[in-house]
Amino acid sequence: MASPSTTIEQQKKPERSLSPWQIARKKYMKNKLAMISTMFLVFVTIMTLLAPFLAPYLSPIPDISKVNISSMNIPPNSDHYLGTDKAGRDVLTRLFYGGRISLLVGFSATLMVITLGTLVGSIAGFFGGFVDNILMRFTDLVLNFPFLVFVIVLNTILYGIIDGLWVLIIVIGVLSWGGVARLVRSKVLAEKENEYILAALSIGCSPAKVIRKHLLPNVLSTIIVQATLIFASMIVVESALSYLGFGVPQATPSWGNMLSSANEPDVLQGKPWIWMPPAIVLTLTILSVNFIGEGLKDALNPKSLR
Repeated sequence: MASPSTTIEQQKKPERSLSPWQIARKKYMKNKLAMISTMFLVFVTIMTLLAPFLAPYLSPIPDISKVNISSMNIPPNSDHYLGTDKAGRDVLTRLFYGGRISLLVGFSATLMVITLGTLVGSIAGFFGGFVDNILMRFTDLVLNFPFLVFVIVLNTILYGIIDGLWVLIIVIGVLSWGGVARLVRSKVLAEKENEYILAALSIGCSPAKVIRKHLLPNVLSTIIVQATLIFASMIVVESALSYLGFGVPQATPSWGNMLSSANEPDVLQGKPWIWMPPAIVLTLTILSVNFIGEGLKDALNPKSLR
């Protein structure tokens, strides 16, 4: 039988403290809206990745590029759950295949934007002075580019040299990293004044090691939150450009290309099954990513890590 003193010592034993990342994870999992959005985004991603395997079960005509004159503009029925478009292609099948392209463009462009912005911002913030002035003036130049004009021009120049989809990804990425660079620079400028950075420099750590090992891990939470917001905006950019005819090639299905059929008045008014599914899925996906970003922002807020 345990003595009273042993019981008191066990009761007074302090609980194991959680790391900031563990606290952030618990806070995020308590955010119902963020968790629902995460599950929806995971579901959409899995369904788009499984599109080639699901296509034969979704429609008797699983070919997303084959024109079927006998099946044009069919409303939703037991064979075509979301109907067919003006070329006789199954809308549900193209919805899943289109999601693969839209999510691929969004993820790839976001990765490029975050990589370029983090690299430029961290170097400018750490070195300061002349290096900071040069990189920030170049960043201002990129931010002042007329985005739509340059997308159209560069897309036209590079089309045929590089695959049309990757042309769009490269152009969007190259023209969109300025805001991330400014954000990372401001965080690095504030962080590099701390004593642990001065200590690392005093013992001979190289600038690259200080940035990689000490600075970037401490601004990672800000970069993660920014990445989610950029991911949503990249999906919107792809859809808008494809809707206007300057994005993903028309032969390749994407949510933006599917929405472009709404340009025709008869489709917009009389055939809503052609454009409403991609519009609904696109809207829900963007809302989900934004809710995930807000959840991460709250969870990773240093003032709330208690």
